[in-house]
Amino acid sequence: MANLKLKATSGGSVSFVNEDTASDLTVTFPAVTGTAMVSGNMPAFSAFPSVNQTVTNSSWTKMNFGTEEYDTNNNYASSRFTPTVAGYYQINARVLSSGYTTNETILSIWKNGSESKRLGQIPNGTASSLCPMGSALISMNGTTDYLEIYLIQTSGSTQTFLGSYSAEAYFQGFLVRTA
Repeated sequence: MANLKLKATSGGSVSFVNEDTASDLTVTFPAVTGTAMVSGNMPAFSAFPSVNQTVTNSSWTKMNFGTEEYDTNNNYASSRFTPTVAGYYQINARVLSSGYTTNETILSIWKNGSESKRLGQIPNGTASSLCPMGSALISMNGTTDYLEIYLIQTSGSTQTFLGSYSAEAYFQGFLVRTA
């Protein structure tokens, strides 16, 4: 194994130089002000519902994703994602119905208490076992912004969405790049 030393160069690069200087490995860092993200400290989370949830007819309902699979930066709690790093986040969500027909179901990302992006919409008259899902890229300020997943259905009665299905129902996201 070779010994390495750091050699400063101009332009924001650090060179890792083999002690005998036979070969160099250069790592270039972006010229940014603030936090430079590197692999390992980028916020990411994944959660799934732990119990069944009922959704009343024609009323937006916050979906509960109570079981965390992982939360790398402790930004997820109570079915809400509140990142502390400003940037652009890829958000994915999916829910699973207990099976019903002749209704419309819409799944949406809500940012700061208001609908931001519609993820999936199942039209009227679709077969049972609806699975609205989708993904979107969302800009977050890293201080006060938060995301939640909401659903509305128009079956004419209260419907059940299934819990404890980590493979079929989830709310997850990760930092794509800082702002």
